[in-house]
Amino acid sequence: MFELFDEDLDNMELVEGALALNRAIDFDTNVHWAEQELARLLKEAELYLAHEADQEQKFESFLRLFYQEWQFTGDNDAYFSSDNVFIDKVLERKKGIPVSLGSLLLYLGRKLGFPVEGVAFPTQFLIKVCWQHKNRPSYINPFDGEYVAEHILHAWLIGQEGPLAKLEPKHLKSADHPTLIGRWLAIMKSALLREERYTLALKCTDLALTFVPDDPYEIRDRGFIYQQLDCLQVAKSDYQFFIDQCPDDPGAKLLKLQVNALNETSITIH
Repeated sequence: MFELFDEDLDNMELVEGALALNRAIDFDTNVHWAEQELARLLKEAELYLAHEADQEQKFESFLRLFYQEWQFTGDNDAYFSSDNVFIDKVLERKKGIPVSLGSLLLYLGRKLGFPVEGVAFPTQFLIKVCWQHKNRPSYINPFDGEYVAEHILHAWLIGQEGPLAKLEPKHLKSADHPTLIGRWLAIMKSALLREERYTLALKCTDLALTFVPDDPYEIRDRGFIYQQLDCLQVAKSDYQFFIDQCPDDPGAKLLKLQVNALNETSITIH
């Protein structure tokens, strides 16, 4: 059972919290190897950057090391694969998505003394770089290591929320680790559902409910997973909970039909 609380996650690096989360979902996650690989990469980075005196130049060298020498890259071919959210797989394949690659950048960057922070931007995870002598922070897309100007971020926001969306300070606020882990958990669940790995997806839902008990949308998703696992009585109960809690949600009407269909189906108890 995943027993870390918000205060525990705040005291861990994001990648460490992610590894704990990965292991809680899939016991086969190679945490020991991942920790050794992180230590190896950190040592290699320290040696690579040893002769750089200027911190900003040193940071640029770090980015080149990460994306060009080590060849970490965003996975364009299988973006939604669960391999992109399990840290051991990301380290092994050197491919990931913004939150997984960004967690590695954050971990190594902080260990190397760079002023980097994570941002849960609405469209994707970002790295914020805050140099003391500069009035405004810079933002990096961890998917490719490129800097992203604020007008581009505004365009991304419009693409997601519509033409009236405005870029506000809240969108660029540094995120705490519990928030990021919660978002990571949702991405992981979606990936596992796409792959029809329902037993692992169920673990994601159960973990999410330890952080936000009685979340009707999480319980609705759990009902769907139970239905795929032929646990129809439990699925019906979860669907009914969502209908009772969110009667005005557009999905409630469809779920009522689903519950009626389940009532006509023979019950399989597991």
